[in-house]
Amino acid sequence: MSTGATTFATLFRVKHGYAFPGEHFGTEGDFVVLTPGNFHEAGGFREVPEKEKRFSGDVPPAFILGQGDLIVAMTEQGEGLLGSSALVPGSGKYLHNQRLGKIVDLDTERLDQRYLYRLFNAQEVRHQIRATASGTKVRHTAPERIGKVRVQLPSLRAQQRIVEVADAYDFLIANNRRRIAMLEEAARLLYREWFVRLRFPEHGGVRVVDGVPEGWERATVGDALRLQRGFDLPIQDRLDGLVPIYGSTGINGYHSLAKAVAPGVVTGRSGSIGDVALVQVDFWPLNTALWVTDFLRVSPYYALHLLRELDLKQYYGGVSVPSLDRKTVHRIPVSLPPRTLVDAFDEAVGPMYSQADTLARMSEKLREARDLLLPRLMSGEIDL
Repeated sequence: MSTGATTFATLFRVKHGYAFPGEHFGTEGDFVVLTPGNFHEAGGFREVPEKEKRFSGDVPPAFILGQGDLIVAMTEQGEGLLGSSALVPGSGKYLHNQRLGKIVDLDTERLDQRYLYRLFNAQEVRHQIRATASGTKVRHTAPERIGKVRVQLPSLRAQQRIVEVADAYDFLIANNRRRIAMLEEAARLLYREWFVRLRFPEHGGVRVVDGVPEGWERATVGDALRLQRGFDLPIQDRLDGLVPIYGSTGINGYHSLAKAVAPGVVTGRSGSIGDVALVQVDFWPLNTALWVTDFLRVSPYYALHLLRELDLKQYYGGVSVPSLDRKTVHRIPVSLPPRTLVDAFDEAVGPMYSQADTLARMSEKLREARDLLLPRLMSGEIDL
């Protein structure tokens, strides 16, 4: 049952964050300053440990966030982030920065905070926030503009039931994510056991000279595989489809055409330099990434772990815009095992990655079902 149309201003207030002095930013400090980069485009809190800003100065207590606080991105640092909301995952660690809004003075008799989190991430609300935003290159919103957003508000009990449905989907997705992480960690540990600690099958009878087992070869990354810079793809040419577009930070949209075939391995060339991903479907590598064009003496699974183990971040160059040069990576020295051992590794980890891929596809189906169902529940088209 709907309680009728209303505006956000009648339900809560948006509090501006604090302008923390930049001279106290760094890699040390007890607090992490949150930015719009800590939000997923579709909503939700995003951990970015490699980019987090630590703060070592004095902190006003009113701007230390607590677990469960609802925050909103008021600057579109990346495409689609404006109006994205997130629930803070812990207390006493995160700081309320000036580019974020915090929900305060919530009328809890009319609006469930968890439902508001879902509302902010609904397209109807996002469109209203974006329509009133200012700025050309970087768009901004403000508390008073957010306050003008109009919504149809179900009864409090209906809100809670809708949240329960959404949370059930999110629980399954999060469970799949944990299982995928465990499978990937198992594969990583096996790689390290065999190819870093050199405890590969039947290693006991193999002599090791200067860190290289008998039958292995001193070589370079370029002897094992060939990297290539990705392709340009202007926004206006991104024809929507099923082909994932991989940039430096992972999937950056979808296209109708593929430039590379699966399985593939992609690493960030700029941006998230050195992050390495295994791609299980045909894909389009962007120019912000490097992708393996030829697996010369290794398999995709082996290449994935080889590049991750090298910690490519230490090899970047450039001054104003740091980037990773494929030629630099090709020159990195490595020890290459015989192909029979690479094949044995593939046989061991292949089922792990197949299961992880199945779980990832299941999660995508769950997300699609949730995102199709939620708007209908929130609009009252489907009644619980």
